[in-house]
Amino acid sequence: MADVVDQLVGRPAELDGFDQILGELDRGDSAAIALVGEPGIGKTRLLAELARRADARGQLVLAGSATELERELPFHVFVDALDDYVRGLPPSALADVSEDAHGELGQILPSFAPEARGPVLQHERYRTHRAVRELLEQLARSTPLVVILDDLHWADAASVDLLAALLRRQPSAAVVIAVAVRARQAPGRLAAALERAQAAGTMNRVELEGLSYDEARVLLGPEVGERDATELYRGSGGNPFYLEQLARSHHRAPGRGFPPTVAAALSEELALLSDEIRRVLEGAAVAGDMFDPELAAAAGGGTEGHTLRALDELIRVDLVRTTDVPRRFRFRHPLVRRAVYDSMPGAWRLGAHERVADALGARGAGATSRAHHVEQSARAGDRDAVSLLTEAGSSAARRAPESAARWFGAALRLLPEAAPSSERVELLLARAEVLAATGQFDEAHAAHLECVELVSDGPVELGLRVTTACAAVEHLLGRHSNARARLLSALQGLDEQSREAAALMTELAVDGLFSGDYESMRTWAERARVAAAPSGDRPLTAAAAGVFALAQAFSGRVPAAEAACSEAMLLVDDLSDAELGLRLDAAANLAAAELYVDRYVEAASHAERALAVGRATGHSDILPVLFPTLGSTARMRGNLAESAELLDGAIEAARLSGDAQGLAWNLLNRSHTALQMGDVPLATATAEESVGLTQAIDHGLVSAYAGVALAGALLAAGDARRAADVLVGAAGGEALVLIPGGWRSKCLELLTRCWLALDRLEDAQASAARAEERAEAVPLKMSRAMALRARAGVLLASGDSAAAAERALASAAAAAEAGAVVEAALSRTVAGIALAGAGDEAAAIAELERAAATLAERGADRDRDEAEQALRRLGRPVHRRSRPGQPDEAGVVSLTARELEVAWLIVDRKTNPEIGAALFLSTKTIEAHIRNMFRKLGVTSRVELARAVERAARSA
Repeated sequence: MADVVDQLVGRPAELDGFDQILGELDRGDSAAIALVGEPGIGKTRLLAELARRADARGQLVLAGSATELERELPFHVFVDALDDYVRGLPPSALADVSEDAHGELGQILPSFAPEARGPVLQHERYRTHRAVRELLEQLARSTPLVVILDDLHWADAASVDLLAALLRRQPSAAVVIAVAVRARQAPGRLAAALERAQAAGTMNRVELEGLSYDEARVLLGPEVGERDATELYRGSGGNPFYLEQLARSHHRAPGRGFPPTVAAALSEELALLSDEIRRVLEGAAVAGDMFDPELAAAAGGGTEGHTLRALDELIRVDLVRTTDVPRRFRFRHPLVRRAVYDSMPGAWRLGAHERVADALGARGAGATSRAHHVEQSARAGDRDAVSLLTEAGSSAARRAPESAARWFGAALRLLPEAAPSSERVELLLARAEVLAATGQFDEAHAAHLECVELVSDGPVELGLRVTTACAAVEHLLGRHSNARARLLSALQGLDEQSREAAALMTELAVDGLFSGDYESMRTWAERARVAAAPSGDRPLTAAAAGVFALAQAFSGRVPAAEAACSEAMLLVDDLSDAELGLRLDAAANLAAAELYVDRYVEAASHAERALAVGRATGHSDILPVLFPTLGSTARMRGNLAESAELLDGAIEAARLSGDAQGLAWNLLNRSHTALQMGDVPLATATAEESVGLTQAIDHGLVSAYAGVALAGALLAAGDARRAADVLVGAAGGEALVLIPGGWRSKCLELLTRCWLALDRLEDAQASAARAEERAEAVPLKMSRAMALRARAGVLLASGDSAAAAERALASAAAAAEAGAVVEAALSRTVAGIALAGAGDEAAAIAELERAAATLAERGADRDRDEAEQALRRLGRPVHRRSRPGQPDEAGVVSLTARELEVAWLIVDRKTNPEIGAALFLSTKTIEAHIRNMFRKLGVTSRVELARAVERAARSA
């Protein structure tokens, strides 16, 4: 019969689809395709045909395959696809890869020399994903690229997360990603990623069925008689691999039980081998799906010469095949390797893994490469094995935490029973940390509870560490009351003036933040500050001061909060980076407090320092707090693209870690930024998701703010009734008591606009009055600006335009003084409308033009449109600054001046790094501009964007 692997029969629809995708690739478009089907159905053969057709077009093809028995190796399928090709490139070919991306790639691809840099934070694994995306874009710069990833159902978790990121946001270049997967064996995370991509329209899913009888007849060839062909077809169910295997062994077993039938056929095929050759084949199965003869010899216990002679025979009978890589071989099909591996004696297999581990060690291979074989072969109590597995877990923890969890778990199983409890606790804590990083919070919690039992009679310091770690996971699970009870129980019996007590009180203060009990937060923070002061522990003292400043700010005590911020700033700024690395929460909480007292520059500075130190030291637990602060600070300062970029990364990170609370917090902030940028659908979607996530956690600060974000988006979408209901319900009634500090005035201004949109003037007056009361109680510039704007809206609706203008201008001045340039512009728009109503058109035009210019500069498109509409009503023509020759089409005319600069450089076929260099902007900022332009123009690729701009230019 014909060889299934060498002959493709049927599949006309799939092949037509391949040709269409490759044609679009030649035109510069990106795409993704998933071939889905049962084992042996022909996925690998179709991928090979895709590769052949792409190669015939002159496109670059890079292919890799996941393997069943090595599925814990981090990023294995991507390393298999990319590393050999990248290794052969001259340095100039990758000269445009950014420094950040180069550093990330050096940690996962052996072909990139790893740079001396701090460990990657678990919460920032998305940086690795962005680096690989940038690499793919660079590789596709001159030649369209096809990346083929086979047997993805066996991919390690890190590879799955990377693929999900690439599907969610495809490379901005001519790149096709083609994968093959067995649907029934795909892990949940992979299945979900493929489903999301298919629903979003970014991936074509192809379900492969069995061959028809006529197609099977062609595959079998004329030498197989009709009767035999009928029985073979019935036994195989049209599955090409099963059909091939049955025909190879001349097995004739009718019926539909083809997997056992095929297993029997494989057994017959293997039974034809001599014992010596069979042993080499078994050694190869232990060495890997792709293996070299040296490791196969080590596993099989034979000499290299004997192994090479045996491989020649195995190649002749087509159980093993050569590859394009010298001295690398592979099995005919992964199912063959599985059958060989399962059929070998268990004790012999154990020894084979041990011999491979020793051989890899003699080569100088790292712990990660050896861990799989050590895990399979090590004896209980083997200290060397425990050390190696612990090293492998630590190495993988930052980028591939699921692999790390497996290896830490293996080390725990091998740990001698007589090992000190502290050693077991350290391993349990390490495993719990990586479990939490992958969203397995219940499993992490169970590990922490085991630690609690082990340290019940141990050292106080270790017990404190375990307690706070356990409480932190309980916060992530939304079990704030459990965390509080645990911390209070640990506090009992401690000297209240001890550093241990101070640390616990600091955690209890943070618990008050989660629960929305700001008075409790302030009380515990004060006690922590008093207890920490005499301890001599500088980082702890700074941490207590930071949380005290935040508690004062949330409580609305402005003079006390400002004094506390100044005190904490002196302590934090005096810490070295090494000291700050011990208590990053000192800078993080200080930054949040500064945000709440309108000190935006200082807030950004302290948050950025905490982020830099966290990245350098590998401390990731503080990031979910930092990113909302950084994103909000950038938004308040009018840096909307920067805010969106920061929060997009934080959302990616939270999705990877499964941190529902952190995801909800970042989503609601992204909603605020999207709304200011004029993207109401995105603002609504992110806020809706945030509100949905908070349903599973205790009601408190996050759920209240999620409701605020959704209310703002709903009002912008025209649903004022639901907006008011959501806002009042989430934030504690019409007084919005769950919103802390001066930000309550901003939320009351939103509620005022809701009532005005519903023509409920009396309710609007009440909300504006509450905003004014809050501004009196919390004397901050932004609190006053929001209260003034709320009153201006009510006065305008009441017909008192002159008084409304006065309040709106005062609001703009207060916001400008605080440094909130977009908020100042929004108040100027209200002032302009009110001045027009009062008959002062010249002043109205001046304010509206000033507002429109600021809003356009900052990318606040929707609000800019409102200001410009008001100008048009006054008969004032609107001319936007643009590149000479800018087209006058509706879509392109909405682009800002900066976006047009980027667009024309895309027309000139510049890469993102080249555009960034030309405009003195970071690559991430360029990416943010491109995303905004895609949304405005309704396009999904750089090619479409360039065509839209060129068409508009020709029609201008």
